[in-house]
Amino acid sequence: MKTFGRLLAAATVFATGLGLASQASAQADDYPTKRVTIIVPYSAGGATDVLARQVAQGLTEKWGETVTVENRPGAGATLGTAQAARARPDGYTLFMGQVSSHGIAPAVYANLQYKAKEDFEPIVWITEIPNVMVVPEASKATTVQEFMDQAKGKNVSFGSSGTGSSIHLSGEMFKARTGLDMTHVPYRGSGEAVPALVSGNIDVMFDNLPSAMPQIKAGTIRALAVTSAERDPSLPDVPTLGESGIAELEGFEAKSWFGLLAPAGTDAAIIEKVNASVNEVISGETFQSYAMNNGATVVGGSPEKFEEFIDAELDKWAKVVADAGVRVE
Repeated sequence: MKTFGRLLAAATVFATGLGLASQASAQADDYPTKRVTIIVPYSAGGATDVLARQVAQGLTEKWGETVTVENRPGAGATLGTAQAARARPDGYTLFMGQVSSHGIAPAVYANLQYKAKEDFEPIVWITEIPNVMVVPEASKATTVQEFMDQAKGKNVSFGSSGTGSSIHLSGEMFKARTGLDMTHVPYRGSGEAVPALVSGNIDVMFDNLPSAMPQIKAGTIRALAVTSAERDPSLPDVPTLGESGIAELEGFEAKSWFGLLAPAGTDAAIIEKVNASVNEVISGETFQSYAMNNGATVVGGSPEKFEEFIDAELDKWAKVVADAGVRVE
């Protein structure tokens, strides 16, 4: 009798498991049935925001459900990232991660309110971009060498989208290599930092190329160099920092990247569906045109590929941050 009872209990558990699996599968098949929100941890107008809106528009058109972007800036992107980590893991809150949130911040901030690995499920690596060294149009510097000549013996301010961003670390790397006296001025995103550069409130910035591009094209800021190892096709006449002729800058390379993540615990079937949909969006003509015009390289691929990349980025930036001596308590 006891044996029969155990068999009955096991069968019940098995049936329940099948039922839950079937329910999860059905939810993934129907997903989404309401608005999806992508959290961006920066103010509107920066590279992360612009990219997220491109993806949101593509997903809205594909799914027939509204996908919106919600800006939650502050604390060098860590505020919005922590809020995304605590969101309900039902697939209706996603997060536009970047090198700051899942590469640099874990090494910079002593009391980070989220865990880059444990609190998120990687979905898809979307793009990578170089940063670009830019100065106000009123600056007399037209090359990196001229900028250095004019900056020697002075205190130079460099702006960023927030402490711990790749824009910030690019400036710190430049400062460490050149020995210039440079003061970091953090903003709540490139959407606030670039206007400060245009108006001359800061002297230089190492901005993400997409957010700087409109002002470069408008002539209100001047591009002196890109931070990638090779010139960017969207700015073919702008040299790399390594091409500046300054020995200390040889081999200089710093890139930003962006990818979509979900709160930990989000159903794997939903992760796979979002991954497939985003890969379709970013391979489309509209997104490819956006990427080409803004110096972005489209990546795509599986959640596993993105997870492996994040692991490597966490290791890489931990060393860069340690060498730069940047730490926020």
